[in-house]
Amino acid sequence: MADDADEQQEKPLTGSALRRGARLAGLPAGFAARTTWGIGRRLVGAPASAVMNDVQRRTADQVFSVLGQLKGGAMKFGQALSIFEAALPEEIIGPYREALTKLQDAAPPMGPGTVTRVMEREFGADWADRFPDFELTPAAAASIGQVHHSWYLPDPDEEPVEVAVKIQYPGAGEALTSDLRQIGRLARMLGTMMPNLDVKALVRELQERVAEELDYGLEADAQATFADAFEDDPMIVVPRPLEHSERALVTDWLPGDRSLADVIANGTQDERDLFGETYVRFLFEGPIRAGLLHADPHPGNFRILPDGRLGVVDYGAVARLPDGLPAPMGPLLRAAADGDYATVADGLRQEGFLREGQKLDPDVLERYLSPLVEPIVTETFTFDRDWLRRQTQRLAAPGQEGMSTALKLNVPPGYLLIHRVWAGGIGVLCQLGSTAHFRAIVTDSLPGFDPA
Repeated sequence: MADDADEQQEKPLTGSALRRGARLAGLPAGFAARTTWGIGRRLVGAPASAVMNDVQRRTADQVFSVLGQLKGGAMKFGQALSIFEAALPEEIIGPYREALTKLQDAAPPMGPGTVTRVMEREFGADWADRFPDFELTPAAAASIGQVHHSWYLPDPDEEPVEVAVKIQYPGAGEALTSDLRQIGRLARMLGTMMPNLDVKALVRELQERVAEELDYGLEADAQATFADAFEDDPMIVVPRPLEHSERALVTDWLPGDRSLADVIANGTQDERDLFGETYVRFLFEGPIRAGLLHADPHPGNFRILPDGRLGVVDYGAVARLPDGLPAPMGPLLRAAADGDYATVADGLRQEGFLREGQKLDPDVLERYLSPLVEPIVTETFTFDRDWLRRQTQRLAAPGQEGMSTALKLNVPPGYLLIHRVWAGGIGVLCQLGSTAHFRAIVTDSLPGFDPA
């Protein structure tokens, strides 16, 4: 019976692309059925708002249950969605918030039998001798792998080291590719559920990074670089990688069982401010200190340690920036903070942010962008959902200060991942409701922003 149960746990990721695709393809059918059911309720006199709320909640339950259970690309897409929820109107996102938050921190785990087979494949038949007290129940489970607590003997004559062992789900590569292809086909339905979010662009970016995230050797190299760069940081801890194979990674263990997702749900205001500021400082300082940008900013990757520091995990998705962030960013943000939008307009044109053949009046650009640069104008800034929703709705509205200006702008390829990380980071700050010294962080970590 135990083997049967284990096989059932293994099926969600190792099942055929056809079965996984069928579960994802069932989402629009369920959405249509619920919409029809809602119309029927309205015909018999149920209030429109109550019907819509019920339809959205039922849809959320199905969508994010499927995304979480399938793991792979389906869950990774759900996690990516979760960091943007703060930008959406409350009447739209309310029914989804709990389901989205669940995806930030956990996933259904592999069974013990599967774990044992994976460990033997990656570390050999004697793996249990090298990993004494290996815990078959995972400490964390995410989109393409899960983490186990263990002790580790790098050498028989050395003392054991407390470690985290990250192992990849069997069939993760095939599932990731298949899921993202299928989700791309569902982009129109998902866009209807979550307006103002470019679902196609999000899926396309995830697809482009599949190979890197599946290679734990690349992840180990990136994590070691971050660990060196932040080794003496008083607030940020990067666990050092100790050994890896293509599909397994052994790193130092981080104590504690809380993440930034828990602070979002239950944290005090002091915690929200402290960890929000530490979080965004890590994202900004990575390029200048490590030549890398951590490109998976969802809250489950940021762990709250018992000593009050912030531990950062999961380096499968990084942007390699050996020269730091693009040099024009600092001067352009400074010009915007100073209200010099003629310089901003020229800089955006030179960097390829303005679509070919388009003209942009500096006064219009100022009205469009100035609310977005508020965080770097004042010494401190309080991020919250209301502020982000106002900006999102304003930028999507008709008129010069909204959609007509947005249609003239473009994010050049070299800035795409940076843009997504910054947007996601600000989304998390708004979920936290964090007050941060954002201007000081930009001054310290963005060359050219401080004219001195």
